[in-house]
Amino acid sequence: MNTPPLPPGTRPQGIQGEKETAEFVQAMFSRIAARYDLLNQLLSFSLDRVWRRRTAQALAGRLARVDSWALDLCCGTGDLALELARVSAGEVVGSDFAHPMLTRAQEKTACARRRILLAEADALQLPFSDAQFDVVTAAFGFRNLANYHRGLEEIHRVLKPDGEAGILEFALPKKGLFARLYGVYFRRVLPWIGRMISGVPGPYSYLPVSVEEFPDCDEFVHWMEAVGFASVSYQLWTGGTVALYRGVRGKT
Repeated sequence: MNTPPLPPGTRPQGIQGEKETAEFVQAMFSRIAARYDLLNQLLSFSLDRVWRRRTAQALAGRLARVDSWALDLCCGTGDLALELARVSAGEVVGSDFAHPMLTRAQEKTACARRRILLAEADALQLPFSDAQFDVVTAAFGFRNLANYHRGLEEIHRVLKPDGEAGILEFALPKKGLFARLYGVYFRRVLPWIGRMISGVPGPYSYLPVSVEEFPDCDEFVHWMEAVGFASVSYQLWTGGTVALYRGVRGKT
């Protein structure tokens, strides 16, 4: 099978190069940190909690040992890290490069049943050892990386042999009335609500554009396979509006 060429990553309008993209994304999420949780729940009708919980449950089997390690990349305010901690008997780490997001995550995780370690880190240059984690996740953050190929390589690098990645991302329904209605909501209504509540004009207009430019599910599976993941699969949830991609790092 010929693997399609890997595009560099997200490119907000008017931004050139990986460094500028990373700075734009970091500043954008820093500006909306205070209203991020409220908007997630409002714009998803609170389904974002369901999606994160299902992701953690899908990977729970690998976290049953007390010596297990889980890493949630682009952890934002810590919601998926909290769900991982609920199913894990071991250590959970959340990392993000937007400091205001981590500040909110620290407040939310302080009372967690199991301690969550937080690290301010770039997902493209992770400060973790090779083969350190049993599970690596990312919820709605991978799409914002400036270099998708390097992001997948870093996830693969820090996973233990036979460790598993779980990447939760938005998707777009393809056909039917629901797809048309969702398209109107996602491209028009969602950006307007996000702008009104956050008070920041850019992020919620960027969101639907970034989803439309992200590869479709079958193509992303090829990308994961290209960097060495095996047993790659995806599940579509909520009418095809989100996808959970899973892949295992080989034992050799």
